[in-house]
Amino acid sequence: MAVVPVMCLLLLAGAAGATLRFASYYTDHMVLQKEPAGAVVWGYGQPGAAVALSLARDGAVVMKKMAQVKEPSGTWKVILDPMAHGGPYALMAEQRSENLTLQDIYFGDVWLCSGQSNMAMTVLQVVNASKELAAAARYPYVRVFATAPARSDTELEDLVRVDVPWSVPTAGILGHGNFTYFSALCWLFGRYLYETLRYPVGLLESAWGGTPIEAWSSPRALRACGLQEDAARFSPHEHLSGPQAPSVLWNAMIHPLLNVTLRGIAWYQGEANAFVHTDLYNCTFPALVADWRQAFHAGSAGQTEPLLPFGFVQLAPYRRQSPDDGFARLRWHQTADVGFAPNPRMPRTFMAVAADLGDERSPYGSIHPRDKQSVARRLLLGARAVAYGEKGLVFQGPYPTRATGDATGDLLNVTYNQELVWHRRVERAFEVCCSSQLPLAPCQWVPAPVVAVESRRVTLTLAGCGAPALGLRYAWAEWPCEYQACALYNGQGLPAPPFRTDALPGSREPFSTSLHLPLVFPGGM
Repeated sequence: MAVVPVMCLLLLAGAAGATLRFASYYTDHMVLQKEPAGAVVWGYGQPGAAVALSLARDGAVVMKKMAQVKEPSGTWKVILDPMAHGGPYALMAEQRSENLTLQDIYFGDVWLCSGQSNMAMTVLQVVNASKELAAAARYPYVRVFATAPARSDTELEDLVRVDVPWSVPTAGILGHGNFTYFSALCWLFGRYLYETLRYPVGLLESAWGGTPIEAWSSPRALRACGLQEDAARFSPHEHLSGPQAPSVLWNAMIHPLLNVTLRGIAWYQGEANAFVHTDLYNCTFPALVADWRQAFHAGSAGQTEPLLPFGFVQLAPYRRQSPDDGFARLRWHQTADVGFAPNPRMPRTFMAVAADLGDERSPYGSIHPRDKQSVARRLLLGARAVAYGEKGLVFQGPYPTRATGDATGDLLNVTYNQELVWHRRVERAFEVCCSSQLPLAPCQWVPAPVVAVESRRVTLTLAGCGAPALGLRYAWAEWPCEYQACALYNGQGLPAPPFRTDALPGSREPFSTSLHLPLVFPGGM
């Protein structure tokens, strides 16, 4: 099959000058959200006229709806009755002498995939690409749709362009080129999800490489974190322009989709913010999650649930032996400085840890690791537990619950919430922050070598500290470990997420986070 070309909105609308049309999102082969929600369908018509919508299967009409075209916008909207998964259906719209029909429509679960270049990487770019592309034909009920990159200074009603209208997957669509369409992570996640659910899955990609979270944030979300949406008001060294400018991608690539009824969101973004507004990400990311949930809930007339499941990928390694810690700080801020998800600041979220998936030989740069299969599988586990409520499923690696020192101050016992699997000794896997002798100097981070690993406990030596330990951190580096070889995993092969504690009160840290894991020493150390 030939590669799908970029399709302008005019072409999607049908003949030039037609008054009746569906919005650009609605095409043949689409997946609409199944029960218990009702799918939203909208489009354009002659102001003041009525539009009749019919849903049919095997030639028999199973549902009829009427809508009035609003003035002056010329838009109409219909909420379909909740439908069980399955198909195919035909969707017909009629207005006076005009009529349109969309074919091969299925009901299932619709997921939005968004972010920057690691979300935009196509199946052509991942490991085992030829095998993955050849397998596409085996999944005709995983349908794909991709917006085209676009930006706007104002909120748009409809998409400017579409790269892939709703389509049955083919090798040409999934591997069109580098960072074009279709998203490998989105496809793999959706394919694995289909293998779990065994009913149709619709995948909606809206991603643009090299873009910060500010570009995807609405003005409301930016104001919630003390940022102005006007790019000119950002400080000169953090000036954002083009597709990086505040709200321009929200305006053009998210706002036009708000009417869509969704089942969940998958997000892979943050690399750009390791270099700009890094320490605001603990606000801007939770603000985006909350704002998108509210906006999709309102835009779909309440059909998209208010606590829409939101999965995200914690950043993979970048820049081996770099003295910078921008990626480490960003990983922490992706969790709202809690260290895991879901958490009180980010309810009903889930996280795929990728800190052990470094790919130094990636032809697309080490910032773009090719193993998207492992990321998708980890993301799927979170979706099964958080979005679909699967009980007893372990979907995240072990996380510490307590750190206690011995009476001598030479050892620190870190207790975890799961059984531990010790993979290998990693230099500087754990570090402690030792108090400085100088009154105004920050504490110094030094290695805390592992001396023993038990069922749920790791014992560290503090011999290299020479002073009271004020903080503790794990896997805190741009490149924490080799491929799938970090220090700690659980029995399911999931890596322990990076974490850090604050230094204790009275210390002077380079930046501040909430204290979640107190260090306890007998005798008051």
